Amino acid sequence: MNDFLENKSLQQIIPGILLAGLVLLGFIVLREFLLTLTWSFIITYVTWPPYRWLRHRLSGNATLSAAIMTAILAAHIILAAYWLVDLLNDELQVAYQSLTVNFNQQGYQLPNSIRQLPWLGDYLQEAIDRLIDNRAGVTTQFADWAKQRLGEVAKFLGGIGQYVLKLGVILVTVFFCFRDGQEAIKQLHQGLIHFLGKYLAVYLQAAGNTTRAVVYGLVLAALGQGLMSGIGYAIAGVQAPVLFGLITALLALVPMGATLVWMPIGITLIMTDHLWPGVSLLLWGFLVISTVDNVIRPIVISGASRMPFLVVMFGVLGGLSAFGVVGLFLGPVILSVLLAVWKAWLEQQEMKNH
Repeated sequence: MNDFLENKSLQQIIPGILLAGLVLLGFIVLREFLLTLTWSFIITYVTWPPYRWLRHRLSGNATLSAAIMTAILAAHIILAAYWLVDLLNDELQVAYQSLTVNFNQQGYQLPNSIRQLPWLGDYLQEAIDRLIDNRAGVTTQFADWAKQRLGEVAKFLGGIGQYVLKLGVILVTVFFCFRDGQEAIKQLHQGLIHFLGKYLAVYLQAAGNTTRAVVYGLVLAALGQGLMSGIGYAIAGVQAPVLFGLITALLALVPMGATLVWMPIGITLIMTDHLWPGVSLLLWGFLVISTVDNVIRPIVISGASRMPFLVVMFGVLGGLSAFGVVGLFLGPVILSVLLAVWKAWLEQQEMKNH
């Protein structure tokens, strides 16, 4: 009898050990691709409604629908990256030419509004004059600095190939997620329900609702920053405020991206003898535009996911700190599932007490 029980126990333990070992080996194999896979799943989930609509229009042809959606996503990513690089290249060329002309020919005079500032204006102008008088020394220092940065530039250029490869892997993964996603989710549900029971649907719903809420929060916060920055540009007298507002909204999809637009514009206004418009724009950026990013986004996520504001705030900030940009999604999702687990445990305890 004891031998039978021992054999039965072994029959239950050994498959569990083998499964745990296989899961560990699978993690080791996929470890370098976890971030790529995470982005692929997020992109697929966010764009699933238009894919489902397209598949319906194509009479349920999953392969063709997945190929078209993946091609559309790839085109959007490539065109956006090309436009951004081209824009930055033009702006950097203009700034470099202006700086070198001022430095090499007639020197550089700070705007009157800055030179007239008590103590600070004279100090800054004297510092610039010393640099211009010592062109040879500055050139040597710049050459040394440039040599130190050459390695970093080479490393970055070498990394472009890796980024392109990762993008290719993401797009291939997205294609198969579109095509086979429903069947994969069905199998995952069948496997997890044995471990999580009736609460599996609750956990999946929490993760899905939070992911959707994060997307809404990102988009609405970006639009809000674009609108507020456009108003600030118009008040400050910046040419083409609508265009710069659109650029700000686009870059605002990335954490601190909007700052890369309104801050240089404000500094440029100050350096071109438009002191108060520049200062006003910088204050508007710090007090209003940044508030939209840091406050409105968590409020939107909190409302859409029905999570406490404080939990969402820590989820966003902690996720960014722990996982980078993808942490914008992972942080709130992890905490939302944790909250769902906590509520399920409380429900079980309440049922036991009754």
